[in-house]
Amino acid sequence: METRDETSAGGLVVSGMAEAVGPGGNVDLSRIYVALIGRLDKRGRLLWSMPKGHVEDGEHQWTTAEREVWEETGISGEAFDTLGVIDYWFVSDGVRIHKTVHHNLLRYVDGVLNDDDPEVTEVAWVPMSELIERLAYADERKLARIAHDRMPALARKEAKAGRATPR
Repeated sequence: METRDETSAGGLVVSGMAEAVGPGGNVDLSRIYVALIGRLDKRGRLLWSMPKGHVEDGEHQWTTAEREVWEETGISGEAFDTLGVIDYWFVSDGVRIHKTVHHNLLRYVDGVLNDDDPEVTEVAWVPMSELIERLAYADERKLARIAHDRMPALARKEAKAGRATPR
């Protein structure tokens, strides 16, 4: 069977980090939001995942992440940190594909959620405190746990730098 490698990138665009930092540096994760996409599976179930897509020739994976997040959610984000890599195998049209997906954290810059992308059924802002249980895929839930655990320190860093979320 023919084998092919494919590479994608995407991630979590995050909004409200600095604003979630309270007195004494406590961080309220329910005030930090991430944009997710929902797609219908073959059984008609809505499955939530992180936006992502194919890395174009010569394109840096952060550029891909920013482009794909915008295409799939309508949100412009600026990649600022890596989150992790997922790789898996599947068969499509008689070709065995090894897919590597680079996930990143992106800072919200601008935009309004929309599901104009024909590959996307629905888009939503989800509180960081609910992210892990919302995601459909175990590998993405593992990355969400990493984001969840790192978010308080990242939010404090954003607040200290004076980076308020654009409104």
